[in-house]
Amino acid sequence: MAVNKRRISLKDLARELGVSIATVSRALRNSPEIGTEMQQRVKELARQLNYRPNPFAQSLRKEAPRIIGVVVPNLVTHYYASVLDGIEEEAAEEGYSVISANSHEDVEAETRAIDNFIGMHVEGIVACLAQTTTDYAHFEELSEMGIPLVFFGRTCLAEKFSSVKANGDEAAQLATEHLISTGCRRIAFVGGPNHLDMVRRRKHGYLEALREARIPIDRNLVACGSIDYKLAMERTKEMLLQPERPDAILAFNDIITFAALTAIRTVGLRVPEDVSLIGFTDDAHVQYVTPRLTAIEDQSKLMGRTACRLLLDNISGNHKICHKIVPQKLVIRESTR
Repeated sequence: MAVNKRRISLKDLARELGVSIATVSRALRNSPEIGTEMQQRVKELARQLNYRPNPFAQSLRKEAPRIIGVVVPNLVTHYYASVLDGIEEEAAEEGYSVISANSHEDVEAETRAIDNFIGMHVEGIVACLAQTTTDYAHFEELSEMGIPLVFFGRTCLAEKFSSVKANGDEAAQLATEHLISTGCRRIAFVGGPNHLDMVRRRKHGYLEALREARIPIDRNLVACGSIDYKLAMERTKEMLLQPERPDAILAFNDIITFAALTAIRTVGLRVPEDVSLIGFTDDAHVQYVTPRLTAIEDQSKLMGRTACRLLLDNISGNHKICHKIVPQKLVIRESTR
């Protein structure tokens, strides 16, 4: 029997077996009213067809809220909290509730979250990839089952799912050009995993600015690894202790930005007198450090609303794949010369 990848209902199981929906429901609940043989037949078919029970089914008659799921890599950061805020606002305006899951930058946790959302029968999902995600099978399953999904920030499978992301390549190029215009020539880039499209875009913009300014690219000034505060601080310190240290740093996100700032101070250097610093972060953070940081700021709340709008349109029947850009802005403050 071929496995049907769309979302399977009790009605589908009942039709296949030639019994009532009530019989199928009771068999799955091990009701003594249903014989052992029938219970086994129902459970085997449910397994073959990848049936997932709906925990909200009994409450649907009571007009339970319509649900969408959201998966983020790190909910405690202001960026993801702000994106989620935008998603919740947009969803609420259309009568939807939001359930969020934190992958903690781990693909296994991300996969479990997606699996749980499928089991909950959410109407759609908004997701941002964990940094360890390189296999997208759990997302491809959603496509096969017809469950709407929209990516934001870190994206994949562009031919199958809509997405919302920032113009990180343009923003990184503009930031690097600003550093060059202030006299910096040994500009470092401290990023995250190279397989993430967000990292590649921002690094590309940084490299393009160096090429256009005819500044040689020094591989010793490019550090891409895990998005981890301690690791980013150590990698930055290594750069700063080189005989030819960087005179400026472009940091991939807020975690790495503050790791770099700590590293600069740890080795006894000053910002911006010795090292200029620009980070991809937001105004909720940069206002409370000294010196106030020059930053590439996200419109994170708008990104959340835009991603949710795409998802709700998809749920409503618009299946056109759409890729939208939410622009970032460079705000010059005190951490660059």
